[in-house]
Amino acid sequence: MLILYIVIAVAAVLALWFIVAYNGFISLVNRTKEAWSDIDVQLKRRYDLIPNLVNSVKGYATHEREAFENVTKARSHAIGAQNVQERGKAEGELSGALKTLFAVAEAYPDLKANTNFLELQRELSDTENKIQAARRFYNGNVRDLNTKVESFPSNVIAGIFNFAKMEFFELEGGEEAARQPVEVKF
Repeated sequence: MLILYIVIAVAAVLALWFIVAYNGFISLVNRTKEAWSDIDVQLKRRYDLIPNLVNSVKGYATHEREAFENVTKARSHAIGAQNVQERGKAEGELSGALKTLFAVAEAYPDLKANTNFLELQRELSDTENKIQAARRFYNGNVRDLNTKVESFPSNVIAGIFNFAKMEFFELEGGEEAARQPVEVKF
């Protein structure tokens, strides 16, 4: 009879561990998806600000056509990116194009004094900071999920239920470039 109780206790402990581990995966996956959603919201806000910014600069710097085209093209690539890796590359290109646009804007003192431009500049700077924070939160959740997917014994549950590693959101140019926000001050 004692052996039966021991077998039942071991089975109960294993079942409990199985349930807790599975629910832990579900929690990590949902937090990671939520974190990606936060990034997506901020990127969409950024995409909405860019046409207004380009139009503000265009009014002052009409002969800087290449800078405007590069920003517009980079924005289109970023919007059309299909996965995390493509999005990271496209966002890196967009950040570079925006830096060029702000460098162009520095040559126009009237533009730097324009209140509409200054407000767009402030909003874009705020958005860039929010993107950085959302990216850190997302990558932290991806790290936790990937660690759990790879660690024993939770990797057994991951294999049974097809929980897979997720990609980090890294901007093109590596970590150092990702830490640098778009320069928006004059």
